[in-house]
Amino acid sequence: MEYGYSVLMGIFSAMILLYAGFAAIFKDYRILPLRVRVSVAKPKNEKKYMTQFAKTLALVALSPALSALAGLWNMAAALIVLIVSAVFFIWLGSRFMKNVE
Repeated sequence: MEYGYSVLMGIFSAMILLYAGFAAIFKDYRILPLRVRVSVAKPKNEKKYMTQFAKTLALVALSPALSALAGLWNMAAALIVLIVSAVFFIWLGSRFMKNVE
């Protein structure tokens, strides 16, 4: 159980990347959960929106992946990496999504 955190965060990151891959390949707006589709105004170009959304998801998935790697060495460092990288990647992802109509 020494590496349980790293394994779980790696699996979590892989699942987010898998969802981002499906969004990038299929580019179907209906792949988003209903609550998201209702709360966000329907984009003019759904395929471009889904491509940008997939890029943003892949970027956000880097946070738990980096934390999993840091967790192999030190748990305190893993939590710091998770928090700092999550804030940074979510901020960067929000910049990507601002240009999508």
